[in-house]
Amino acid sequence: MTAPIPSTLTIHEFSDDLAHHFHDINAEWINAMFKLEDTDREVLQHPRRNIIDKGGVILFVEAQGLGIVGTCALQKSADNGYELTKMGVRESARGLKVGEFLLAAVLERAAALQASPLYLLSNAKCEAAIHLYEKLGFRHDAEIMATYGARYQRCDVAMRYSW
Repeated sequence: MTAPIPSTLTIHEFSDDLAHHFHDINAEWINAMFKLEDTDREVLQHPRRNIIDKGGVILFVEAQGLGIVGTCALQKSADNGYELTKMGVRESARGLKVGEFLLAAVLERAAALQASPLYLLSNAKCEAAIHLYEKLGFRHDAEIMATYGARYQRCDVAMRYSW
């Protein structure tokens, strides 16, 4: 049985009372496809310290009737560079366009921050996510891979947003 399509999707800013959703949503998809790495654990267990307090952003999507179903972060990496990271949607909400809604909101925030570069690191197994990233303007980038790709053992895709 599929979840009903919510009539309203709402973006929420990070707050400490939402931090467990950041952890749980991301741990769910990472554990389903890969294994949590030390860098994942550190960021997921301490999102305020590792993202918010360092100038980053974490957004959440609430679907009416389903609660918090998605999250994504902009993690400041250097000067004005940001990594789009830890984007996940609960399995129960997949197919509702939550990811596209969330990614569009994150890109708006990145533009407001004048993020440059804006990049992401992924894995070829994440085909649906990579397709979404390409659809909304990310392009594969060897320089991003060379500069940041070693951060995760599972990383074999690096993309940069084309402003």
